[in-house]
Amino acid sequence: MLGRLDEEGTLRPVGRSTPLRPDAARDLAERLTPAGPGHPWEGVRFTTSWGSRTPLDVVLVEPVLVAEIMVDTALERGAWRHPVRFARIRMDVAVTDGPPFGAGTEPANG
Repeated sequence: MLGRLDEEGTLRPVGRSTPLRPDAARDLAERLTPAGPGHPWEGVRFTTSWGSRTPLDVVLVEPVLVAEIMVDTALERGAWRHPVRFARIRMDVAVTDGPPFGAGTEPANG
């Protein structure tokens, strides 16, 4: 799941990715930290795809990494309708560097 901060600093879901390559998944897993209590998505139910009712099993993590992603243009209410493709982690970019959710017509990396 990908998120982006809104103007009030609330983390908003903006998309989900395709499955990661094994090497990318290992690298990302080494950098993720499990979320503590009070994560903004605690108790939120996500689905496996757009319009699906099948629940997606997620493990919440601290929202501190920025990912470079590849997307198409299908948006609805600020979220990508189709899965995004993960390109790489951007250690040179802070979560607060991008424009906030709702500030433009398309989501930024999250």
